[in-house]
Amino acid sequence: MHFGLYSEAGIIESWPLDDDAKKWSRREVDWTDDSDEFKSQYWSLAKSFNPIRIDAGKWADAAKEGGFRYLIFTSKHHDGFCLFDTKQTDFKTTSPDCPFSAHPRADILKHVFDEFRAREIPVMPYFSKPDWHSPDFWDNGGVGGVSVRGPMYKPSENPERWKRFCEFTKAQLLELATGYGRIEGLWLDGGWLNEEEGTGIGIEDMIAAVRKVQPWVISIDRWCGGPCEEVRTPEQTVPKEPMDMPWESCITIGNYWGYHYSDNYKSPRRLVHMLVDIVAKGGNLALNVGPQPDGRLPREALDRMAELGKWLARNGAAIYSTRPAEPWRKGDWAFTRNRHSGTEYAIRLWKEGEKRDGTQSLPAKSPAGVKKVVHVPDGAAVPFKVSADGASLEIDLAGLKERLDPIADAFSIVR
Repeated sequence: MHFGLYSEAGIIESWPLDDDAKKWSRREVDWTDDSDEFKSQYWSLAKSFNPIRIDAGKWADAAKEGGFRYLIFTSKHHDGFCLFDTKQTDFKTTSPDCPFSAHPRADILKHVFDEFRAREIPVMPYFSKPDWHSPDFWDNGGVGGVSVRGPMYKPSENPERWKRFCEFTKAQLLELATGYGRIEGLWLDGGWLNEEEGTGIGIEDMIAAVRKVQPWVISIDRWCGGPCEEVRTPEQTVPKEPMDMPWESCITIGNYWGYHYSDNYKSPRRLVHMLVDIVAKGGNLALNVGPQPDGRLPREALDRMAELGKWLARNGAAIYSTRPAEPWRKGDWAFTRNRHSGTEYAIRLWKEGEKRDGTQSLPAKSPAGVKKVVHVPDGAAVPFKVSADGASLEIDLAGLKERLDPIADAFSIVR
């Protein structure tokens, strides 16, 4: 979940502040062409940020109903605006300069994490390593200068200033680890801060310090490689094949990460098919939902989440606690297996308007060894025979009729 100052303006999150990124990131900034004027206006959004209708309990209920199993939430994005009560800066929701500071839920991160954990949904903070508001990263928030995604100076030429920034970052990570209950991981963005580019912040030392408090924490130092990138995070894409390490595809439920006033939301069919494709390749789907400026979730997003949850309620056995199973993807079929029981599943992805009854060819591995095929949602046995060439199963779906799902159906394969 991406939430912050950018949600208030309905523009791309943080990136319009970066002069190098202005060609693609400022396309919604149609009221001024003056870079300094825009940056000043952006920073002033902290003085009007006031999501008074926020109720993370409703968010968590919708997530639970939608079948989500963990939460990643922005503690701060690249702009440095903190949604938690950090003691390292006044650029935060709990600062007197922010009108939301008077609200009982002003420490948004605490409110969100408490509500999700209360519903047994584990949590982890998204945290940007770059902080474009920090005076030890950018001069004057980029106003009056050329701002780029990295620091406005070479750390090697001003090591004391860089050291202050690193200490600031470590202090904030320890605040997250000590003041916000159990977290399952640290989801660290800003991979351009790394040793190879001369902008390393000592992330291994920071993770070690966090693990002295919460030793189970997963480190997701994305795009950096090395020992602290324990999970790969392909963004807005799905790999063509399974990966040899834990991974999650990070994909938006609409077109944007933060809230946009005229976003286009993905259809339930597209979301289910995407989820199945990812899981069949061994990954998780980190599906981003951006709250509105008033703190509520968009109605379109809630509708999509509910539809996803309905499908998972019927077919989730083929999704949760599974691993890829050969041939993992073949045509309109995807294959998984339960990592505990070894149960095999085949999921048929239906196209819009496709005829779903009659005989379907199921390209299972070693068809001759299959003893039973079961329709997962209702436990009904499905008649089948091995094809003449021995390469697949011919399953007869005529008896299922209206019980078939218009989006996708899961079947278990018993050997």
